[in-house]
Amino acid sequence: MATHRSVGEAGAAPAVSTPTSSTATAPGVLRLRKVAVCGAGVMGAQIAAHCVNAGVPVVLFDLPAKQGDKNGIASKAIAQLRKLNPAPLGTPDLADLITPANYEEHLGLLAGCDLVIEAIAERLDWKRDLYQKLAPAVGPHTILASNTSGLSITALSEVLPESLRHRFCGVHFFNPPRYMHLVELIPTAATEPGLLDALETFLVSRLGKGVVRAKDTPNFIGNRIGVFGILSVFAQAQKFGLPYDLVDELTGTRLGRAKSGTFRTADVVGLDTLEHVIRTMRDGLPDDPFRAHFETPPVLAALVAKGALGQKTGAGFYRKQGKAILRLDPATGEYVPADSRVDEGVAAILAERDPAARLRALRASEHPQARFVWAVLRDSFHYSAVHLAEIADTARQVDQAMAWGFGHARGPFEIWQAAGWRDVAGWVAEDIAAGQALSSAPLPAWVTAGPVWEASGVQTAEGSWNPRAERFEPRSALPVYRRQVAAPRLVGEPDSLHAKVVFENPAVKCWTLPEPHPQDVLLLSFNTKMHTIGPDVLHGVMQAVDLAEASYAALVIGQLEDPFSAGADLKAMLPVFAAGGPAALEPVERQMQEVSLRLRYARVPVVAALAGMALGGGCELAVHCAARVAHFETYIGLVEAGIGLVPGAGGLTYCARRAAELRADAAPDAPLLACLKRYALAVASAQVSRSAPDAQHIGYLLPSDTVVMNRYELLYVAVRQAHAMAESGWHAPLPRPFPVAGRDGIATLKAQLLNMKVGGYISDYDFQVAEQVAHVLCGGDVDPGSLVDEAWIMHLERRAFLSLLAQPKTQERITGLLKTGKPVRN
Repeated sequence: MATHRSVGEAGAAPAVSTPTSSTATAPGVLRLRKVAVCGAGVMGAQIAAHCVNAGVPVVLFDLPAKQGDKNGIASKAIAQLRKLNPAPLGTPDLADLITPANYEEHLGLLAGCDLVIEAIAERLDWKRDLYQKLAPAVGPHTILASNTSGLSITALSEVLPESLRHRFCGVHFFNPPRYMHLVELIPTAATEPGLLDALETFLVSRLGKGVVRAKDTPNFIGNRIGVFGILSVFAQAQKFGLPYDLVDELTGTRLGRAKSGTFRTADVVGLDTLEHVIRTMRDGLPDDPFRAHFETPPVLAALVAKGALGQKTGAGFYRKQGKAILRLDPATGEYVPADSRVDEGVAAILAERDPAARLRALRASEHPQARFVWAVLRDSFHYSAVHLAEIADTARQVDQAMAWGFGHARGPFEIWQAAGWRDVAGWVAEDIAAGQALSSAPLPAWVTAGPVWEASGVQTAEGSWNPRAERFEPRSALPVYRRQVAAPRLVGEPDSLHAKVVFENPAVKCWTLPEPHPQDVLLLSFNTKMHTIGPDVLHGVMQAVDLAEASYAALVIGQLEDPFSAGADLKAMLPVFAAGGPAALEPVERQMQEVSLRLRYARVPVVAALAGMALGGGCELAVHCAARVAHFETYIGLVEAGIGLVPGAGGLTYCARRAAELRADAAPDAPLLACLKRYALAVASAQVSRSAPDAQHIGYLLPSDTVVMNRYELLYVAVRQAHAMAESGWHAPLPRPFPVAGRDGIATLKAQLLNMKVGGYISDYDFQVAEQVAHVLCGGDVDPGSLVDEAWIMHLERRAFLSLLAQPKTQERITGLLKTGKPVRN
């Protein structure tokens, strides 16, 4: 079972599930409780950051500084982690869990670390020199791993003593480590299998990663396939004469890949990094049949030579000029407007939902944009098939590496299989024979004959195709994967959930997990787009609570896919508003408040399982549950002020009551307003948490709420927590009055808001909305310290919500948001 650590409201580590694994390396259980990272560069520092996100303390090593504090290099890197955007840390204060160190003074600290990750520059000689320093200092059971992106793990291990070689492997994080799901685990022939299992368990459950085991070949799986794909895009873009911005449009979300496409992504990663990985392929793969295309493209070499390395230097394939984004014209070397457009006919083909029809139309089209897209896909199918046996055990590992490491919705084998394995294989073979492919290497025999051909794909109910073993192999049997409820399946794999549906309608689904999961816990999921909340969802929540109280021990509200909820369904409410004005929405508003209180005072524990966004009404439902289990990447907030409203489903009631509870637990002379202020500012500014620990700092999650690092463990943990609460005799809180700050608190908050308006931080209308927030949170025009109940605050909420809804500027904000998806400032 998992153990948990609580997250304090000011600086404690997040509560995370902690795996335990056995290994033959040491008697008993191997627990990876402390990590050392050697190398305080971009990757090393951010790997350290993600470890402390998970509550794992880190010692961050680098060379001794030549002047001043010898820990200066590592200390500077730690300080920089607090400032970076996107933030590598869940909250800046987590950096306090990283200890700076240097190789000259602190090698003795390695003996107390269970895992040492080397993350210095990609130089084989430098890494080997470092290992000779580290080897005598590491503990007898310490795992030593290299974060190399493509160097030979076996070659690196050759300088290690025999006693350490079985504890050495590659562990390749993708950048940025907090946000990229993929970690490649690369053993040598000497690496102990039990140790790999323990490390995989740690990476999956404690750090929340998707682990792919790769073979020790240059660039492993992700970079091998991914960088070849980039080289293919270079070659085909040049062949068909397409500019970089158009290529990015074609290879971005339209192709089920990252929005940034190919060349924008290269700018973000760094063109020097891309050049290095290409060089690794060229130098390390002399016999690759596609090697003719492993040279650094001249345009890339020219950019690197003049120091235009992408985003970090301000220019690469793109350059920002004021608010305009310019793209490089390789013919002139100048930057020109990025205004290319995808052809309407090609856009229609890419929007086709049937994979088979889409690929057939792309291949049949004569338009250069369509021919380009087909060529890029064909090259990925061709290269992946030719090299599968060399780089991976199964096709699954290739598809997962591309999804988790490069943001592809589907990997190459998934796309191929979904579009019709036999047809696509024939098209690829025809292009090879016609000399249109990047290599004349034929497709492997297993593609067109035998079990794969008969099954029409590499993924089946029996497992994923292993070309060396010539069989379909099931997924890993490691116990950690039993914790993953409804982890995504690849095309061709059967559904693994086996849920029992209790009732379902267009708005909600009530269901239970199969044994051995607890059978006395009911689950509720929303079926609406973005899991928005309207009257039908509210009715479904009430129905689920009634059913749980009658026939189950607990209820979990959570979704199989993100987000938890984007909030109220504004679009569905517009016709009601148009027909009857603000007053027509009062019954819906009252219903939302009743649902919040129903959750709070249910006779069984209700646990919210949060991931992705939990905004507005979604936040309000969550804060009224008995407990919350949140994925680390949960972005929660009461955002109604952004559209000119106040939270109206009990959100301000929660904040007022919670501030009173905090005041009761504080020093006797602590003012209530001090506890209330953070909620007032968070609501008035529509603040959204940057992570689950940040939500605990704001106060939308409690210190006792559990944070899990792996999204796919969320429902597993939530169901067991709800079951444990019921088993331990949990009972609902009793309604009690609480003190409010009253008119004095309103005056103080208004003065602070006025300063923000005068300083230009908020607009005049923002100030009017924030005044209403302050009025409700402080309990209205009553004496300071007056005792009120939830019904009183909810009445103030409804009145403020409906009065603001009648304002033209609020209506303008709502209309603008629904039209453009972006907030309107007025």
